[in-house]
Amino acid sequence: MNQKRSGLIPISNVEFLGNERDYVNQAVESTWVSSTGSFLDKFEKDYADEMQSTYAVSVNNGTSALLLALKALNIGPGDEVIAPTFTFAATVNAIIYAGATPVLIDSMKNHWNIDTTGIEKAITPATRAIIPVHLYGHPCDMKEILRIADSHGLYVIEDAAEAHGAEVLGRKVGTLGTIGCFSFYANKIITTGEGGMCLTQDEGINDRLRILRDHGMNKNRRYWHDDVGFNFRMTNLNAALGVAQLEQLGAFLRRRKFLSNIYDQGFVDQTHINHPKESPYGKPVHWLYCLFLKESSPVDRDELLMKLKEYKIDARPTFYPMHTMPPFKKLARSGRLDNSERISRSGINLPLYPSLKDDDQQYIVEVVNSILS
Repeated sequence: MNQKRSGLIPISNVEFLGNERDYVNQAVESTWVSSTGSFLDKFEKDYADEMQSTYAVSVNNGTSALLLALKALNIGPGDEVIAPTFTFAATVNAIIYAGATPVLIDSMKNHWNIDTTGIEKAITPATRAIIPVHLYGHPCDMKEILRIADSHGLYVIEDAAEAHGAEVLGRKVGTLGTIGCFSFYANKIITTGEGGMCLTQDEGINDRLRILRDHGMNKNRRYWHDDVGFNFRMTNLNAALGVAQLEQLGAFLRRRKFLSNIYDQGFVDQTHINHPKESPYGKPVHWLYCLFLKESSPVDRDELLMKLKEYKIDARPTFYPMHTMPPFKKLARSGRLDNSERISRSGINLPLYPSLKDDDQQYIVEVVNSILS
């Protein structure tokens, strides 16, 4: 194995390889740097076109996108929203911010995405919506989720924060449900620094999203407020980054897929790893690289993370199931959610980003294989 590195290999890296500086400078020179400007209009139009959506509404972050979606659908106190327990906290926090009650569902046995068999069992007269999360860029079983939602009259809010460009049922994720929500945080596939987007095919929902995003102000009568809204607007500066990033999305996705395949090849003979299974429901994208330790592993997940840190590799644990953390324990109606807990205990994320150097990736593979041998 190669000698330990002196510098850290990060879990993620911001990739400004295109027109980012030029477009931000243009936004600065225009003096339109807040929530109005040409880059905001262009980013929304270009993102809608790229994702094959009728409408796109930019917001200040992905959590705001989820909360705005819930409020636009008038989901609040007394309502229940079904979501996976194995997700980042923003998914469930947004439901709580809206005043609704999250109902947490286990993962599938052989994959981390929401188990659709648990969705139908959890539906009550108070259920208003389902939030499937396309976790780590892998599409959920949207065919079954949409069937369940249609049969029970429920909204579907897709959490596609980590899945820009993934496809399912021949369409881009985020366009199949009532509203699709994306994040452009710095570690996402494309970034605006902080930012998010809501997609919808419905004109009325689009109008509602825009009004609530801008303080609930009437769009035809300035400073007249018909609703209690939010200041969830994206800035023209952030949108300038987004336009430049979106121009490179295809290249980013191709490079990420290539690097993910290299990891697969590097671990093909590693007997202590359960190799991640691609979602069988569509075409995934590769946000982070996940691997899962078998019980036969000579080290557990936390020991592996600690050792990787000693070798200057910034690996991370997969998400903790929401129901295992203090604020959310009461949300698990069915007691233990075993698949999610098992997946979480054994999972780590390895660095994956377009500028990851070939020799750095080879070093990561060698270190992991050495530790596990």
